[in-house]
Order: sequence, then C-alpha cells, then structure tokens
Amino acid sequence: MDADLSAAMPDQPSSQLFIDGRLRPASGRRSYDNIGPATGEAIGLAADAHTADMDASIAAARRAFDDGEWARDRALRVHCLTQLRDQLRSRADAARERIAGETGAPLGLTYGYQLDLPIRFIDWTLALAREHAFERDIGITHAMGMPTRRLVWKEAAGVVGAITPWNAPMQINLAKCVAALGAGCTVILKAAPETPWSAALIGEAAAATDLPPGVLNVITGSDKAALGAQLVEDPRVDVISFTGSTATGRRIMAAAAASLKRVFLELGGKSANILLDDADFSQALYGGLAVCYHAGQGCSIPTRMLVPRTRLEEAVETLKTIFESLPYGDPGSREQILGPVISQAQRERVLGYVDIGRREGARLVTGGGIPPRLPRGFYVEPTLFAGVENRMRIAQEEIFGPVLTVIAHDGDNDAVRIANDSIYGLAGAVHSADRERAISVARRLRAGTVNVNSGNAFDADAPFGGYKQSGIGREMGIEGFEEYLQTKTVGLPA
Repeated sequence: MDADLSAAMPDQPSSQLFIDGRLRPASGRRSYDNIGPATGEAIGLAADAHTADMDASIAAARRAFDDGEWARDRALRVHCLTQLRDQLRSRADAARERIAGETGAPLGLTYGYQLDLPIRFIDWTLALAREHAFERDIGITHAMGMPTRRLVWKEAAGVVGAITPWNAPMQINLAKCVAALGAGCTVILKAAPETPWSAALIGEAAAATDLPPGVLNVITGSDKAALGAQLVEDPRVDVISFTGSTATGRRIMAAAAASLKRVFLELGGKSANILLDDADFSQALYGGLAVCYHAGQGCSIPTRMLVPRTRLEEAVETLKTIFESLPYGDPGSREQILGPVISQAQRERVLGYVDIGRREGARLVTGGGIPPRLPRGFYVEPTLFAGVENRMRIAQEEIFGPVLTVIAHDGDNDAVRIANDSIYGLAGAVHSADRERAISVARRLRAGTVNVNSGNAFDADAPFGGYKQSGIGREMGIEGFEEYLQTKTVGLPA
C-alpha cells in the first residue's frame, strides 16, 4: 500500500507498481482516479506509471532473464508460482469488491471468471510446468554422412510484455503471466488503465513470494497508448502477448516488425450462434443472454444469432420476453449477470451502434437506451435487433455491449455462409437435436472455439484464440504455454 496516498485519502483504496521485486509508487508519486462503472465516480487511486517506470521494468526483466537462473530452474519456477497461487487465494475475498468495483461486473462474477476461476486455472498450468517435456530425442540421422543424434530443446523465449484489457482483467492477466513464468520467461504486465487494481493485486501477491527480483513486474498507468507502445518498441523485449481490439492488434504487429519480435494477439470477434431448424428453441434461445453477461464485454460472446427464417418471429418474440425480464442494476448481487459497461466513452460507443442499426434499417425490438431507473453509472439496456442483414455494420463490427442481432438463415449451408462472412473468427455455437449434424456444421465454421448445444469448452487446458482477424496464436492449454517457448535443435555425434 502506498503510505502517502493512503494517509491523504484514508477512505479510498490505492495501489502501487511492482518493479524489480519491490512494491513502490510511480515516479513522482503520481496517481490517478480509478473510476467505478456502476457509479461513474472515483472509487480509489492507482499508481500512474511514467515512461521511466516502464524502462525500469524492462531493464529488470531483461537482467533477471539474462543473469538469473529463472529460465533454467524448473523447480524454482514451480515453487514460486505455487506460492503466488496460494497468496492470490488467501487475498481473494478481500479483493472481490475492488475487482467488481473497477470492472463493473456484479459481485457474483468474482466467484467465477472475474477472480476465482483464473486462480483455480493456475493449478493446471503448474502441473504443466512440472511435467512438460522441455527436451526430446528425435533419434539418429545419416542424412549428411555422419551418424548424428538429434535433441530438440524447448527454451524460454525471453522477456515478455503482456498487455491486457479491462473486460476480464484477472483472467487474462493470470493466463498470460502464469504461462509465461512457468515456461521460464520474465514478464512485464502492463494493465489496462481502467482496471489497475486487478493487476496490482498480482504484484501485491508476488511481493510475498520468493520470486526473484525482476522476474515479474506490474505496471499501471492512465495513459492508454504510450506505455504499451514503449513496451512493444523496446528491443529488449522478445515477445508481446496482447489481448484487445483488432485495430490495436494491427498497430502492435506493425510496430513489432521492426525488431521481428514474436507477437501473440487475441483480438476481436463477431461470433455467430447458429440455431438449426430442429434445435430445442426453449433452451437454445437462452443463449442470447450471453450478450448480457458482463454487459456483453467479451470478445468471444456470440453477438449474432442465426435462426431459421421459418421460425424467425417465434425466436424474436421469445428473446424479447427474455431480455425484458432480465434483472440487473445491483452491483452487489451474486445472481445478476448484467452490469454497466466500463466507461462513459464505451456507453457512447454502444449507443452509437444502436443509432447505426436504426439508420441501416434494422428493427429495434427492445432496449437500446440508458435505463431510466439507473441514472448513475454507465448502464445500457439489454438490446435486441431483428430484421438484420449480415452486411450491416451492427452485424459486422464488434460493439462490445449488451446488443444482440438476429439474422435469418435458409438452412445449414446458408447459416455457415453467414457465420463465416466476417473478418473475425474467434468463436461460435451450433444448436441441433442431431448431434452429428451440429458437429458437421461446427467443422465448417472458421472459428477458434465452437460450442455445440449446451457445451462450453472454456477451461485452463483448452487453447483459446481465433482465425482471421481475431488474432494470431493461442492462449491457455499446451498451445498457449508453448507461445512462450523457443525451439532449439542440437546435433551430437552418435
């Protein structure tokens, strides 16, 4: 805890940076207000890092990787990451209100993917760090005339810059940091300006472990671009792991090209939920509520629902009833799933898309405004559009709010065509009474994750990422772990 900030504002929580093994304030003791989306008001303070702080973090991570034993000492990594997991578990209950407060997620979501679930996911990554085959023998070759035994070594890729978003900060912060650290990399975590405390919590936990100085560094700051750009452009950084918008991903890829550093990009989505004509609508239509989960602020949420043209009005009327009966507006609820969007700017963006949909000729069935009973905070009503053509902007562009577009299809082939008619390919879903039929459709979708009927593939061991402009590479699973490894082949006389 920053003593000076706490003394000045005793009723407001604050946070610090974690650099080179030490919790400390930002240069010049700079701080900024952390705004709570449920009220639109400051809920506390966060350290506001300067470029000098980022430079110190990069230098520490480089030194720890090049001069320390972290990359080569698997037992040390497992020991320290086990301590980090235990520290996060012990702090979880005290952190719930801070995380819910800054993300806008109803408190109940911290018992799932906003806090508890990502901490539980560490167990799987720890097991992988213990058991992963970092070396293998591929046998003897005579190809070049000399009998040679070949070994393949998997080695830590180096210094990782992890740049994370505000929608599910604990999940994404930990997915990146724990995998990279477990693989032997050193890490600079650069948090989204809107959710500094979710990153600071990791620094606070790390400070109570045996992590060597510089192995993990946590940076928070109010600037939306400069610190991230500094991390991407610095030649001392070997890997950039970024989750966020496709537009920002393009800029990162271009900037990283100068040093040919490796990039992992988990970007936007406009996922389709396909209901085939034999689907159980009484169950499948509830999938439309996914756009209300955390106010639709999820890249893989299916925001396009494709329904048979012959059952279109039935689907729209049922969805209207579901959306209008959804309870929301209680930040402390353990049952509600819809909270505010992250900021006033994001609310204006979402409402701007509602206006675009109307102008394009789509039919606004329900919602589309600010709830009159919730004048404070950044809430948006659950919003349903029908009469949507897939060429419309509301069907093609990522809105990142509680907005569902319903699109008619004329059979399996047409549904696949519509679903794939997108620059994105992050996720999707298929519903059918015939499991094999659903799987056949799922195979044809150009998407990184597809859920069939009531399935949900998401877990620590499941690789997550997208096709097309939804990104490059995978997070989580074995594939996500190996994003942080390089491959070396060694030849020895046989």
